[in-house]
Amino acid sequence: MSDKPIKRYLFASDFDQTLTFNDTGYVLSELVGIPTSEFERKAKGMTKLNLVQQGAELSYLLLHDPEFRSKVRREHLIEVGRRIRLKENIDQLYTMLEKGIEGYNFDFYVLSAAPVEVIQSALKGIVPASHIFGTEFQYTPDGEIESITRATAGYGKVAALDHLLGTLQIGSGNVVYVGDGSSDIHVMLHVNGSDGYTIAVSEAKSVTQIAKRTVLSTNALAILAPLLEEIVGWQRPKIRTFFESQGLLIQEWDRVRTDWLKLKPVGGRRAAAATAERVIQ
Repeated sequence: MSDKPIKRYLFASDFDQTLTFNDTGYVLSELVGIPTSEFERKAKGMTKLNLVQQGAELSYLLLHDPEFRSKVRREHLIEVGRRIRLKENIDQLYTMLEKGIEGYNFDFYVLSAAPVEVIQSALKGIVPASHIFGTEFQYTPDGEIESITRATAGYGKVAALDHLLGTLQIGSGNVVYVGDGSSDIHVMLHVNGSDGYTIAVSEAKSVTQIAKRTVLSTNALAILAPLLEEIVGWQRPKIRTFFESQGLLIQEWDRVRTDWLKLKPVGGRRAAAATAERVIQ
């Protein structure tokens, strides 16, 4: 046992397309017989009109759209959690963050706009229900959604994060946040502003331009690579050895940053465009 004090961090992750391969809204639509194209059309319409917080489109539809409200019951949300496809090794990621890195402890929490029943059902036996913050509904006796009691979207994620920091008594600089899309912008900016660490897991410009690192992988454990490098301070050979000790071989590890520029001549000359690429290894 090491006598060194344990450095404690809050590790907070989004759910849809961060820990999963697909979106709750699409899986739910298929389950209740609503065309996924119809869900997409309605959700995009709300996004364009800024009717709701980014990420809360599904919750709004479940409460206010007649078709969704008439068909969806609490049991459907639980079933979606059973059906949604998770990324590999989330259980191992939870264990490694909790006690697998000597000198460090990362409290794993999920902050998502997805219905809390979906997340709890999907991560049952992996992440404790008390570590999951999602959108919460009030239901009628027959399971119909009656109202929203909490929406963990947009600034709602910021509020949930600050609540956890206060409860766990962790400093705002000791935060790692992982997300994939526009619903994570507010909380990522908040974490960066407090000297925390942000990781994007998609190529969406809305988050890759904000996040301090971007990791693309089908395996949830890949998130550990920048964390071990930037926070724990390990060099790549030690990180590779660590993954091998967990039964995983890093076959490829490309760290690339690309800038794409579209250039247009000024002053009446014939328009032309050029694309420039800068790659930093």
